[in-house]
Amino acid sequence: MSSQASGAFSVKLSPLPPYNGDEGASLGRMAIDKHFHGALEATSKGEMLTAGSVVKGSAGYVAIERVSGTLAGRSGTFVLQHCATMNRGVPQLAITVIPDSGTGALTGLSGTMGIIIADGQHTYTFDWQIAPPQ
Repeated sequence: MSSQASGAFSVKLSPLPPYNGDEGASLGRMAIDKHFHGALEATSKGEMLTAGSVVKGSAGYVAIERVSGTLAGRSGTFVLQHCATMNRGVPQLAITVIPDSGTGALTGLSGTMGIIIADGQHTYTFDWQIAPPQ
């Protein structure tokens, strides 16, 4: 049975030295620090790799973040994988729980997350389920 969590979150992105600093590479690296509120009360730490384009509004990023806290009262950790592109201003984003990354009461967690940024505010929706133990 699937469930949905939603709420607000804050995020702090801090630049890190890029792996490739060649002129024109347009590559970046950021540390991620988030605080989730709502049915997911948690913090996360992660890392993001970015790539820009000479075309305004076109870019991409990948990221991994480890989430620690409670989801609908269940305590544990899990890892999210992000894959996103912006094609001339049109976004495409996929955020997925890495299989078998759940710990504690979140063991067996799977799901996908959506992010909405409107009027400077960040919110999430998280469709999730926990598989019964095998």
